[in-house]
Amino acid sequence: MRGDREFRKVRNHGVAVRDPLFTLRLTEYRPRYGEVWQPRAIMGIVVSKKTLKRAVDRNRVRRRVREALRTLPGGLPPCRAILLPNPGVLSVPFTDLQAALARAIAKAPSQAKRGGSGKSGNPRQSARVPERVTAAPPSPPKDRP
Repeated sequence: MRGDREFRKVRNHGVAVRDPLFTLRLTEYRPRYGEVWQPRAIMGIVVSKKTLKRAVDRNRVRRRVREALRTLPGGLPPCRAILLPNPGVLSVPFTDLQAALARAIAKAPSQAKRGGSGKSGNPRQSARVPERVTAAPPSPPKDRP
């Protein structure tokens, strides 16, 4: 993924799938502006300095996760996703990492893979249309003694 805007869209509209090794935030595939429709998986791997202090470790985690995603049996569904690995990714066997990624992708709601979270429009807006409210007739003024 490129740019803050794409990451922000996935963070705001994506469905989070948590695993002891990582957090996967997933949303449907949409092409970039002006791009032809080619359904594919677009992944962003984010490893913060807070998670792993040394750059060597952060780069090693990225390489391991990238290779595990590339060699997944069955491939990846068309989606946009952000993967936030935990430090455990460094010490876990590669086959376990692949299995955890496959489980997380399979566990992700199919609506996120297909296109949308089932909601449309403003999330604050209620689906129910309120009944028309009429103003109560003004009460007659009370005479004070």
